[in-house]
Amino acid sequence: MVVTVAVATAATLTVARAQTPITGALARIADAGRIRLGYRVDASPFSYRDDSGGPAGYSIALCQRVANAIKEEMRIPKLDIEWLPVTASNRFEAVRQSTIDMLCGADTISISRRKIVDFSIPIFPGGIGVLLRSDAPPRLKNVLSGKGQTAHPVWRASGSDVLQFKTFAVVASTTSEAWVRDRIRDLKIVATATSVPTYDAGVNAVVERRAAALFGERAVLLDLARHRSDLVVLDRSYSHEPLAFALPRGDEPFRLVVDRTLAQFYAYGPLSGLYAKWFGEPDEQTLNFFRWSAIPD
Repeated sequence: MVVTVAVATAATLTVARAQTPITGALARIADAGRIRLGYRVDASPFSYRDDSGGPAGYSIALCQRVANAIKEEMRIPKLDIEWLPVTASNRFEAVRQSTIDMLCGADTISISRRKIVDFSIPIFPGGIGVLLRSDAPPRLKNVLSGKGQTAHPVWRASGSDVLQFKTFAVVASTTSEAWVRDRIRDLKIVATATSVPTYDAGVNAVVERRAAALFGERAVLLDLARHRSDLVVLDRSYSHEPLAFALPRGDEPFRLVVDRTLAQFYAYGPLSGLYAKWFGEPDEQTLNFFRWSAIPD
């Protein structure tokens, strides 16, 4: 029986390989019968560790669809999913070194990151936001909200003096970290951008008044503040940053499967329901984002 199953499995994989170019990640996945998916445990609602100790979130659900598509397309009889936690500092290196086959998180597509990884088509219309204590000084809230702003640069409102000598928390190795440091330099103010390892650490810094505000992916900040009366996320996005899955660089067959799965889901799948579960009902602008992202066959 074992020999029969082994022969049948080998024959199935042979047929699949005859139909699809099998190299890189797809070859590893087919040979091992396992796909290794990396995820952040602290980036809710995109990816986090739930009460049972397993992965959950919007990105996790999308990655599970990708895994199912690979199983069907490669005709793999049984495909195990190995969920591997990664940190903000090591997540891209895990992709580059093939420790994981795919990064299921909330990561901005950027030119500098393309030097070490590739990206799928976008999975979410992201952007930088800011979280503060609810009792933060009104002038600070006004400046960061851009109230009264006319022709001034982003983040400069009634006066940069309000931002002087402030400490702002940012999660290390994120686009928010680079953005805040650039704004401090551009505005020529005496302020500090302090790196924290996780969003939770950034929230603690704000709550304990070690930081005036936490900058990061706005959807994550909204989730953190959702059930807290002591925190507020300002109604402003400082950037427009499409988020995507990080993939092995130069692995076109693998990226093709991932992109096709996502595009078909955007075009024909219950995208609105999945999106609404984690972020609320999508508006027309959000739906247009996915329509434009859905590459046609």
